[in-house]
Amino acid sequence: MKIAFVGKGGSGKTTLSSLFIRHLATAGAPVVAIDADINQHLGAALGLDEAEAAALPAMGDRLPLIKDWLRGSNPRIPSAEAMIKTTPPGTGSRLLRVREDNPVYDACARAVELDGGAVRLMVTGPFTDADLGVACYHSKTGAVELYLNHLVDGRDEYVVVDMTAGSDSFASGMFTRFDITFLVAEPTRKGVSVYRQYKEYARDFGVTLKVVGNKVQGQDDLDFLRAEVGDDLLVTVGHSDWVRAMEKGRPPRFELLEDANRRALQVLRAAADATYGLRDWERYTRQMVHFHLKNAQSWGNARTGADLAEQVDPGFVLREDAPGAEDAPGAEGARGAGRAADTVATA
Repeated sequence: MKIAFVGKGGSGKTTLSSLFIRHLATAGAPVVAIDADINQHLGAALGLDEAEAAALPAMGDRLPLIKDWLRGSNPRIPSAEAMIKTTPPGTGSRLLRVREDNPVYDACARAVELDGGAVRLMVTGPFTDADLGVACYHSKTGAVELYLNHLVDGRDEYVVVDMTAGSDSFASGMFTRFDITFLVAEPTRKGVSVYRQYKEYARDFGVTLKVVGNKVQGQDDLDFLRAEVGDDLLVTVGHSDWVRAMEKGRPPRFELLEDANRRALQVLRAAADATYGLRDWERYTRQMVHFHLKNAQSWGNARTGADLAEQVDPGFVLREDAPGAEDAPGAEGARGAGRAADTVATA
């Protein structure tokens, strides 16, 4: 399942996404966690210290490797340089799976141990001083979009992405890449404003959107959220001493998380799992192609000097039984437990 956490800055989306990741990991589920926010805080929320978080390999810095591996033997893509962030897979492309080993994970993922479980953590990389005035952050998140475009994930497998704040994800087609999007909203006017934007933008793309009310302190807060977001309100989360200790760098064992908040995480997982039966791989592929053609026309053709519409394989549909991942050279263990990397950071 592909799951996004979005919300305005300071809403608590990174904290909640990290709690959800811990919840999945302690249940033994295979998880790939991705920090796609311009402010790179997911590693710290998962227990890494400052040095460990800073040492995580940036996906944005490894785009040539990612592109070259994913293009495989696809005859429509002559070189890695011909690929852009929206390039869709086709016949001959290498597809990715959650539990396999491959050069993309070797280069970009590190394992983080969480209360006996472990997750693969990948990060886009921070926006550095060298990027100021000369680079767009979406050039970094493009690595995540390529990953999601070539990902074949199954039931009971989870890819959890901590997205950029606000409605910034609409600058690309990445917002359509998820089975469910959890929008974290505080019970304030500003807190629900992002929800209204997201709801409006996503309306025509079949995005499954659910609101997680955060920092809810009483019935008045709950009534406010219900009045503002209606049936999209899935669950609410209140104060957590466990989270406060985690933010101080001293997280207790995860089993000590408050019962009410543990039940909220169970609701999130149940909602995510329920979307599996709603998957429409043909629509998913059409949307991928739609945004690729838009990007090609607006800037991609000019940048590459090629007609990127030719990269679209009209007969290809990304689905769980699509060929590519198992047969790719070096992708041994696609169905195995899958090690994230040789380097393990312990939370």
